[in-house]
Amino acid sequence: MANQNIDTAFFGHPRGLSTLFYTEMWERFSYYGLRAILVLYMVADPSTGGLGFSIPKASAIYSLYASMNYLLALPGGWLADKFLGLRNAVIIGGILIASGNALMFFPGLTTFYGGLAAIICGTGLLKTNASTMVGTLYRENDPRRDSGFSIYYMGINIGALVSPLIVGYLAQRVNWRYGFPVAAAFMSIGLIQFYLGAKNFPERVFRPVPPTNVFDQQERMKYLKIGVAGMLALVAAAFLFSPSVEGLADSFGAILLIIIVVVLSGLLFGGSPNAYERRRLAVVCILFFISTLFWSSFEQAGSTLNLFAENNTENLFPSTWYQSFNSAFLIPLAPVFAALWIRMGDKQPSVPAKFAIGLAFVGLGYVWLMFGAQAAVGDIKVSPIWLIGTYLLHTIGELCLSPVGLSAMTKLAPARMAGFIMGVFFLSISGGNYIGGRLAGFYEKLPLPLLFGGIGAFCIIVAVVFAFFIKPVSKMMDSEPTSAA
Repeated sequence: MANQNIDTAFFGHPRGLSTLFYTEMWERFSYYGLRAILVLYMVADPSTGGLGFSIPKASAIYSLYASMNYLLALPGGWLADKFLGLRNAVIIGGILIASGNALMFFPGLTTFYGGLAAIICGTGLLKTNASTMVGTLYRENDPRRDSGFSIYYMGINIGALVSPLIVGYLAQRVNWRYGFPVAAAFMSIGLIQFYLGAKNFPERVFRPVPPTNVFDQQERMKYLKIGVAGMLALVAAAFLFSPSVEGLADSFGAILLIIIVVVLSGLLFGGSPNAYERRRLAVVCILFFISTLFWSSFEQAGSTLNLFAENNTENLFPSTWYQSFNSAFLIPLAPVFAALWIRMGDKQPSVPAKFAIGLAFVGLGYVWLMFGAQAAVGDIKVSPIWLIGTYLLHTIGELCLSPVGLSAMTKLAPARMAGFIMGVFFLSISGGNYIGGRLAGFYEKLPLPLLFGGIGAFCIIVAVVFAFFIKPVSKMMDSEPTSAA
């Protein structure tokens, strides 16, 4: 294995970062390609190859899909920690994602829903554990860690930049289903290079964290059985008592809320007997709330913003291409932000402060779009500058929160819970995706200025309130270990 103490083969970083960079790039190509077309594919008329769903039904399915992609990151991280190991979890996840995309190429609702289910399960296994593997490449106090996550994040956004251009064009200009096999092919390429590059990873990614004794091993199996049975019971209940897709989405929302309460309560009250770890796990829970609200607004790119692009914007190109602007802005801005944080040194904003800034900027994006929506009355379509400006403000917010959040989770997590805590962070994205998807159901029910203005104002108000708690949260995060139990 590569010696992570001296390995600087990839732009001064361990060579394993290169493998993970390309793996996540192609996984995100798959995800963002599907995000770009999913709602539009579902609402498109069947005569054009679409599914002909109503906007409320399509938004309900989208919220379920987008949310469960990240919800399953929680058991995905736990399974890797306890049973599969990080490397095996990523391989299994990649196979499921590629298979799911390939399945969706074939017509019919069975293959459509089956493909979505396979992608959801695969993403839950791959995304959490690939991110956790980045953290394993560095020592605890390695100054390259945040920079490494920034490089890794660039891979994510290269995939997110290219996929709407290719998948969106094929879907909107050729055939709605032609984008799916392209995503499957590139995910397969990413999986092959991951398998070949596995020799560059440290030993710990090849196996789960070993149980300390026989009792611990028995406990793992017990909790695995209870967890699987519980999830199956919740899913069965949701289907049983939901007469429609919209009802199923509402049932899932209640289940998701229960899961969030249980997980955060477990971290706060049973995550560790050590006072130092308890303080840091409390910070995870606080950042969880801000992250959820941020992603509930940001991830409407695939729902309300996608519909605004299709129905209310003057388009000189396929409307799905607007979703590439986020990454088009992020790729040149990411090095600027990385250099800014380094230049500021100890004077740079703390992690909680960066979260507050990120939330404020995503709110400003909606306030900007509110004015564009006021001009989009009747059959009038507005200039693309309104959407492009929104994506620019959202990108600035993303750079303040998302890579910082990934890095913070690897710092705050006890080693034995690394995959699980990363899953907790993705659980916040799951909650945000669910809320954002459900808000799309109001697209035809509320005036767009009211919808966008309300979202923006709420985010800004919460950011201002959270700003008063930045210092105490930062002190909890930076506290020193003690021997207190």
